[in-house]
Amino acid sequence: MRGHLGFSLCSLVPVFGLVTVWLLWLPSIATSSSDRYPKQQERDRIIKLPGQPSNVSFNQYSGYVTVDEKAGRALFYWLIEATKKPGSKPLVLWLNGGPGCSSIAYGASEEVGPFRVRPDGRTLSLSPYSWNKEANLLFLDSPAGVGFSYSNTSFDLTTGDQRTAKDAYKFLVKWFKRFPQFKYRPLYIAGESYAGHYIPELSKIIVQHNTGVINPTINFKGFLLGNPLIDDVHDNIGTFEFWWNHGLIGESTYAALNESCPYDSFLFPRDECYEALSTAYSEFGDIDPYAIYDNACNGVGTLLNNLVIPLPWTFRGNDQCIVKYTKVYMNDPEVQKALHANTTGTPHPWVTCSDVIRGRWRDSPRSMLPIFQQLIAAGLRIWVFSGDADAVLPLTATRYSIRALNLRTNTSWYPWYDDQKVGGWNQVYEGLTYVTVRGAGHEVPLTRPKLALSLFRHFLSNQIMPMAPN
Repeated sequence: MRGHLGFSLCSLVPVFGLVTVWLLWLPSIATSSSDRYPKQQERDRIIKLPGQPSNVSFNQYSGYVTVDEKAGRALFYWLIEATKKPGSKPLVLWLNGGPGCSSIAYGASEEVGPFRVRPDGRTLSLSPYSWNKEANLLFLDSPAGVGFSYSNTSFDLTTGDQRTAKDAYKFLVKWFKRFPQFKYRPLYIAGESYAGHYIPELSKIIVQHNTGVINPTINFKGFLLGNPLIDDVHDNIGTFEFWWNHGLIGESTYAALNESCPYDSFLFPRDECYEALSTAYSEFGDIDPYAIYDNACNGVGTLLNNLVIPLPWTFRGNDQCIVKYTKVYMNDPEVQKALHANTTGTPHPWVTCSDVIRGRWRDSPRSMLPIFQQLIAAGLRIWVFSGDADAVLPLTATRYSIRALNLRTNTSWYPWYDDQKVGGWNQVYEGLTYVTVRGAGHEVPLTRPKLALSLFRHFLSNQIMPMAPN
């Protein structure tokens, strides 16, 4: 879910091998919903989560969708219905990145979902800024081997971008058959970090299958992408520039990075680049690189040792400690039972990210810019946003990548407002809108939840961010 050269996009721990599906609760008026909808949908209904607040009024579903019968590959989803008038609200598919990190762990449980696990690891609270105030949310653990998603074939854990996108598309096709009430509903995809690969690649497949179809089942409208990995070269150059400009590294280290790393792969830097990165990490000190002005989460070490993929940071930060609580909660057998998860009885613990998946990733194109160009030409609504305190995939990296698209500017750079304060900055291009969120880290909805919800609302309504205090 997070990362740049040498960074983990999530906490790294052994693969759990389960699939998580958020269950969608059907409208309360449907007392005989089993007659109206497929029986599997009813089996996926979440009756009540352990520790759930008493004032929950929205429906939820979760479970598995098999995407490869022969290999036994199944993806886990969690569907959370909108709080009001869900039948009139769009569907938003959320994907976290990594590669190898769980959308249940991050997007659902500490960013845009309605529940937050309390420090006791047993009870839940409600977020006042949940995105299900505006849309029905569908969280997907992808690919197989991430979170609760699993495969019965061991070599499936060696994977990459193409198969991940194809499996996600198969998931959607089958999921819509299980939830026919969402067919033809406006669909948007949202996510962050390595989802800068996942989302454009999945979008491309959907557009290809919808071409020439008058009324497609998957009524795909566009995507919203935060702090994304887009293009290795532009992202590398922009990231090192951000580090230097924010005083995180010295002059000689900046020169070494620019000499050794610009053309290196995001996932697999060469030895010379790795040495320069290691020096840079040591100069950072004990900060949270995902939100450089926040304090580090107590009790989490600075360096990861003895991993298959040696990476310098675990998931750290102040509020980000919540991921530790989520890990306890999701490993509770009663929680797994309520979520219809771990149905195969896998003995391994549920983890937030898989170092196995990350270490065996074999397909990661250097640039998503050609796909962006195709999707812009297809007329999709495309918004990209950056938390401006993220040092992992910072705004300078994203701005370089967007500039490389050579898009015409419709609305020049301006400050946008939330209430009486500047919430960030905005520029509207022909075919793409770029928004920064002031003071936000890598996970914008976690570090600036109120501003993130405002951004989401404006994306759904396709209205530019407010130009004046309101």
